[in-house]
Amino acid sequence: MKVKVLKVRLSDDFIEHDQKVLDRFLGENNVLQFESAFVKDDEGYWSVILYYEELKMTVNDSKTPKYSAENDAELNADEIKILDSLKLWRTEKAKDQNLPVYFIATNKELLSIAKYKPVKKEELLDIKGFGKHKIENYGEEIIEILESV
Repeated sequence: MKVKVLKVRLSDDFIEHDQKVLDRFLGENNVLQFESAFVKDDEGYWSVILYYEELKMTVNDSKTPKYSAENDAELNADEIKILDSLKLWRTEKAKDQNLPVYFIATNKELLSIAKYKPVKKEELLDIKGFGKHKIENYGEEIIEILESV
């Protein structure tokens, strides 16, 4: 098991960059456990400790890239309802677990779910950013949301 410490700064100057670094790391590794703490200094930031294993690429992984919707993807009315429901669920889940919302799922991941519309939780593996950990913790709830919308 390896350990990575990341700093997610909240100021507008850094949040987008720090989020991309975190998203890239989460997409490339299997996070086994994490800890986070809000550090109050002049600006305030989240300190994140990730315990992880590197994902091993197989021949099949390189031939079948994971689905990822573009940030500017146009959504139809059904997809907008799905995305809104997923964002509401994510906000509640993050509040219950005392975590930043992007630890549950990033906006791009939710957008990809709304566009891809997986039917089984195993299909979440096809979406970039979803690994075993997220699917075990949130997969059933996400599929229930998709079925109910």
